[in-house]
Amino acid sequence: MAETLDPYLVDLERLHADLDRVVERDPVFLPVATKRQALLRAASASSRAQAVLARLVGCADDVADAEGHRDVASWLTHRSHDSLTTTRRVQRLGVACEQRWHRVGLGLLGGRVTADQGHVIVAALDELACGRDLVDAPAEEWAEVLVRAETYLVEQAVDFGPRELRRLGERLLEVVAPQWAEELERRQLEAAERAARRRTTLSVQHQGDGTALIRARVPESVALRVTTMLEAFTNPRKEDGAAAADDGRRLPYERRLGEAFCSLMEALDPARLPLHGGDATTLVITMDLATLTRGLGTATLADGSRITAGEARRLACTAGLVPAVLGTRSVPLDLGHATRLFSPGQRKALAIRDRECHAAGCSIPSRWCEAHHLKPWSAGGRTDLANALLLCSHHHHLIHDDRYLHQRMPNGDIRFARRT
Repeated sequence: MAETLDPYLVDLERLHADLDRVVERDPVFLPVATKRQALLRAASASSRAQAVLARLVGCADDVADAEGHRDVASWLTHRSHDSLTTTRRVQRLGVACEQRWHRVGLGLLGGRVTADQGHVIVAALDELACGRDLVDAPAEEWAEVLVRAETYLVEQAVDFGPRELRRLGERLLEVVAPQWAEELERRQLEAAERAARRRTTLSVQHQGDGTALIRARVPESVALRVTTMLEAFTNPRKEDGAAAADDGRRLPYERRLGEAFCSLMEALDPARLPLHGGDATTLVITMDLATLTRGLGTATLADGSRITAGEARRLACTAGLVPAVLGTRSVPLDLGHATRLFSPGQRKALAIRDRECHAAGCSIPSRWCEAHHLKPWSAGGRTDLANALLLCSHHHHLIHDDRYLHQRMPNGDIRFARRT
């Protein structure tokens, strides 16, 4: 005697039979008008089929339990050979519609809501449901708010896709319960800011090739502030988003931001930083007197890292460092002096006088430039206006780069030429 199938299985078998008839037909030569209708009908059928699967998954924990699987998603992955990511996603939607958001489930099954729309709506409703504790709303009133919110989003799914629905979900309370919207937003922002501070980290990994990898996770407000500061050191007037390298190549935006970060570190005023080891935060560079005077050779940082003497002399113009100058027997002769750096007043005077970078052909404005000692501070040059001119970060590096010659022109500009 043949086994009697459950009507649910009979209907699914009919669905497969209908699909068999459809796949036998070749749609390539269909008229455009027919293809247009077929596309919409096939998309709707696919969405409703996903809704049927989600509904089944949402109530099929007993299937997984009967065969010892962790949950129905892992069982379905094993049997259907689909990815666990896909089946977990279906499970989340099915459980949400089965246990919490029945109107969303009906919209999915009726073809009024697609699976992607359903995920967005469920996420927005779940987040709103968690907001009751933040505004101390009575349970009965909040339940009514959730009903209005679910109804509203299902209705909007007729006209808006997942992206627009996500935006509507972010401001959902303003529509369904405006009396609590401002308080909930304030509480949520406070919670997000506390969580962001807890997750803030920064690590430095030395790569062994003269560079270090800095990884940071910071609050969004801090990231925006850092980006704004870094972009102040770049040239936003370049429409292609790139600046020229020494050999004429265009530098990508990420490279320019990296160089801007280095410039920002050099521009920090140590006197405005917290005390570190009983003194203002400074960078100590050790080098002998002859090396400092000639600008040739190498110097040593406090952690043992090495830099060229030319780089040390360049840093002495703007950076908050202390050069520990050693005599012939490595006895400290000088630990720097306070007048090495140009004062804010001198900077303003230089900006008024120079207006822009003094490199020939460069028009970077003064607010993005650095003050340079014409006669190096390390060679006895004074920190005054007569011994100073403004250079952008790029040309300030070049004037301390041994690969380049530089000459001051009659109009005061600096002309550079690469050594041959």
